[in-house]
Amino acid sequence: MRQDETGELYTETIDGDPTRPLLVFLHEGLGSTTQWRDFPARVCAATGCAGLVYDRRGYGRSPALRHARTVHYLHHYAFEELPAVLARHVAGRDYLLVGHSDGGSIALIHAAEQPAGLRGIVTLAAHVIVEEVTLAGIRAARGAYAEGKLRGLARHHGDKTDTIFRAWADTWLWPAFAHWDIRYLLPSIACPVLALQGSADQYGTVAQLDAIAAGAQQARVRMLEGCGHSPQQDQGALVTELIRAFVG
Repeated sequence: MRQDETGELYTETIDGDPTRPLLVFLHEGLGSTTQWRDFPARVCAATGCAGLVYDRRGYGRSPALRHARTVHYLHHYAFEELPAVLARHVAGRDYLLVGHSDGGSIALIHAAEQPAGLRGIVTLAAHVIVEEVTLAGIRAARGAYAEGKLRGLARHHGDKTDTIFRAWADTWLWPAFAHWDIRYLLPSIACPVLALQGSADQYGTVAQLDAIAAGAQQARVRMLEGCGHSPQQDQGALVTELIRAFVG
């Protein structure tokens, strides 16, 4: 794995077959390159593909947020930041997106533009609508953070931890954000989609998978029994094999 800090955002690359599509990993709403652990490397080894992992602005080793978030913050990451990362590191090469939670929603929004070179997306616990269970899970996380139970986030985000946590929690719990809904763009997704979710996900129900299956043109969905909000950690071997078969 090689690091690149010459651009504005922090990125890491994983070696692989240059004739195969590049796998671009998009972390969750409180995630970072380090919080993926060894999952990207394992997926790249299983598929033979090279990989790109990066910290979005506000996260990990990338610069802090510059502006307050709005209801469109995921669209901003999908339509502005991600294309800039691809222009710098992909350079016309075919690619696939692997997105967890917020990263999965970003992948879906990005795919709706039908960008050249995008060959497919994999979503892990992505959201397309806001459910009451989503809000309840975020309220619980905010309570845990206030009690100091999520101090481990500081290992990944440093002095940006408080800002990024509040940006995530406050945006999702903003009353106006309860109406956030990206089902309208799913029919525009022409590339194959593999959507995975855990049956014990504290932030979403099968309604997320049902919407993706009904909306996207080429969607395969699977509920992973006994799995929580992070399928790549809870059932990493199975998720890696499902991605290998999808990419293959």
